[in-house]
Amino acid sequence: MIKEFQEFIARGNVMDLAVGVIIGGAFGLIVSSLVDDIIMPIVGAIFGGFDFSNYFLPLSANVTATSLAAAREQGAVFAYGNFITVVINFLILAWIIFLMVKAVNNMRKRLEKQKEAEAAPPAPDVQLLTEIRDLLAKK
Repeated sequence: MIKEFQEFIARGNVMDLAVGVIIGGAFGLIVSSLVDDIIMPIVGAIFGGFDFSNYFLPLSANVTATSLAAAREQGAVFAYGNFITVVINFLILAWIIFLMVKAVNNMRKRLEKQKEAEAAPPAPDVQLLTEIRDLLAKK
């Protein structure tokens, strides 16, 4: 059973997946920082200086706090501002992944065309062949 496990782990797909998950996690942190530290402050400045992360609706009469963290300590809250931030984060991440996949696909197409061009036999010189044919026809 240990040998089967070693063979499973040694397969290329498993290692590729592990690398992808690690890089994806790090990339997710970069996108989170981009959204939280750069994009959301700009959006907040454009729309009147508010911060989406502190937008919430209290679900209990006991909640009187003005910040989300304090309101959560007082009772149940509907934190829709945080949800908006996460949705924007997801859209940015999805857009970046789309652009990366598109770039890789374009690169693969160029490589395939280059391989096809290298593999294709050189085109014969039609004019030279026509002259040879005409000379042979005269004899």
